[in-house]
Amino acid sequence: MGNWINWMLVIGGILCVIVELAMGAVTGFDLALIGGSLTLGGAIGLILGSEKVGLLAAGVLCFVYFAVFRRWLRAKLQVKHQPSNVDAVVGRSGTVTRKIEPRHAGTVKVGSEEWRAEVAVAEDGARETGAVVTVVAVEGVTLKVR
Repeated sequence: MGNWINWMLVIGGILCVIVELAMGAVTGFDLALIGGSLTLGGAIGLILGSEKVGLLAAGVLCFVYFAVFRRWLRAKLQVKHQPSNVDAVVGRSGTVTRKIEPRHAGTVKVGSEEWRAEVAVAEDGARETGAVVTVVAVEGVTLKVR
């Protein structure tokens, strides 16, 4: 009869894990790991036959998770923005390979790729072959440079 608290810990922990999985890890696995702590604490209490040990074990496991592992886990789960494709070109420097004039496109070599390019502001002068320019934007397949 005294083990009903341990059973509630086990059942509550399993429900937490199920809810986390059903929600698609919205809480960053917090609910699943708390559920695991509750389940493990309840199981320890059942094995040792003490509801106090079960509650204490569940509490200690939850505390350890929040105090030690939560920050580490959050850092590992962070999605780092890494520009790719066209976004990776913005902000980079390139060399003019064909003269760029206001209202007339030329070409610029950025890294190992050659791109169609236009001056970003029409009032800016022409860019001669060999000039170093900076990509400020991309419109379609055309770089806007300064």
